[in-house]
Amino acid sequence: MGLHRPSAAQHFDRVCISIAQLRDRKSSFAVKDWIMDSQAFSTILKYGGYPYPTAEYAAQIVRWKSNGNLLAAVSQDYMCEPAMLAITGLSVADHQRLTIQRFDELAQAQTGVYIMPVLQGYTPDEYVCHVRQYGERLAAGAWVGVGSVCKRNASPAQIFDVLVAIKTERPDLKLHGFGIKRTALAWGTIRALLYSADSMAWSFAARKQGRNANDWREAKSFETDVNTRSAYQGHFIETV
Repeated sequence: MGLHRPSAAQHFDRVCISIAQLRDRKSSFAVKDWIMDSQAFSTILKYGGYPYPTAEYAAQIVRWKSNGNLLAAVSQDYMCEPAMLAITGLSVADHQRLTIQRFDELAQAQTGVYIMPVLQGYTPDEYVCHVRQYGERLAAGAWVGVGSVCKRNASPAQIFDVLVAIKTERPDLKLHGFGIKRTALAWGTIRALLYSADSMAWSFAARKQGRNANDWREAKSFETDVNTRSAYQGHFIETV
């Protein structure tokens, strides 16, 4: 679960907060462990690319790295869903190349924060190809994001196939799932393949059901449900 409002972070042990919520923020906020999300999906959706150079994002990472325990900043990737390819007019290979390019630039910026690389593709084979393209950039046991899965929660089997392909190629990688919902988390096999995940599903559900989509208590209820249901038991670290 991500949080719209950084001020709500104090209620959780681990949170994921988008850079979109921080760029114009003047003051610090109480937070424990957290991940900075690069706002990749909405940025590509709106602009068809990144209007800011990587140096701007790197500066934001440096600005916020002493606020709480910033575990990682997600690299600025390019999603590979057909709808995203239609927006940019580029191919999966192009998006994979641009994803690594942005990662390299951020890694070279020396922010002092772990830059989480993101694996992109759409078919399992494409993700494996991207792993190989990263090559030695992915150190043993690296914590790596898996992109372009958030729109496939209605078909957990597709997510499972992608995760299996990646882990078969690189069993050592610690995989982070972006936008994983209950439907996918209910699969114990998917949870066993993930090291961590984030989700905004709690907010969407609250809005659809006429409740406050920004209320941190909705997020807390989601977290409790995911972490306590017997159907969800297994190796999983929920990133709020």
